Amino acid sequence: MNEKINWLKFHADTSEWTRLADKYRVREFIKERGLGEILIPLLGVWDKVEDIAYDSLPNSFVLKTNNGAGSVIIIENKSQLDIKKTNAQLNRWKKAKFGINSAEPHYLKIPPKIIAESLLVNESEYSSSLVDYKVWCFDGVPFATWCCYNRQSFTADTEWHDIEWMFRPEWSVFDDHYRNGGGRVPKPSCYDRMLEIASVLSKGFPQVRVDLYVVKDKVYFGEMTFTSASGHNNFYSEEVLLKMGDLTKI
Repeated sequence: MNEKINWLKFHADTSEWTRLADKYRVREFIKERGLGEILIPLLGVWDKVEDIAYDSLPNSFVLKTNNGAGSVIIIENKSQLDIKKTNAQLNRWKKAKFGINSAEPHYLKIPPKIIAESLLVNESEYSSSLVDYKVWCFDGVPFATWCCYNRQSFTADTEWHDIEWMFRPEWSVFDDHYRNGGGRVPKPSCYDRMLEIASVLSKGFPQVRVDLYVVKDKVYFGEMTFTSASGHNNFYSEEVLLKMGDLTKI
C-alpha cells in the first residue's frame, strides 16, 4: 500500500503548542483570533534581567518568565522590592529546563524572556487571590470550568463547575494541596462571554485548557495549557477524566 497516510488525521497537530505556551508570543495568537481586548496590558519585555527598566514601571505590576509554569512575581509596592533578589529568581526561572523530564517538550523550544504586565486587582470577598477560571475545551466546545482561588505557596481552594455552573465536587480528588472550595465561587455575570472567548481560542485543538480572569465584569486572558500537570491530573476523579477523554477526538 503506497498511499501516503495523513497522520494529522489521527493525531493532534502540536506545531502551535510552543508558540501558545509562550506567555509572550501567545499574545499574537489572541490578537489573530480577534480578542486583543482581553489581553492584560503589557508593560515591558526583556531578554536579560539586567535590562529590566524598573524605573519606568508603575508602583504595582507583575513580573513573569514566558517559558515555564508558576514563574510569577507579584509586586504590590515597588518601593519595597528587592531588585537583586528578584533578578536572581527570574534568572533561575529563565535557565530552568521546564518540560525536560515531563511530557511537555514544547516548553523547551521557547526563547526565554521576562515580561511585565499590569497587576489585576482582586476584589473578591471570598478569595484572597484572583479566581483562576480554567475552562476545559474540546475543539471549540467548552466542557466545564475548574476554579482555583485563595492561592498560597502550596495550596489553593478548588472546585469544578459544569457548563450550567453546577458545583461538581465528585469530579475532584481533594487533598491538602487542592482543597475543597465547597462551591463558593458564584457564576460570573460575564459567564456567557467567557464561554464565547474559550470557544474561539480553543477551536481547532482537540483539547486545551483556557485560563481566564475576571475583574469588574471584564474578562482577561491568562494562558492556554495543552498538557495540564504533564498529563498527571490525579486531583481529578476518574469520572471526569473519562468524560474528557471521550470528548478528545484525535
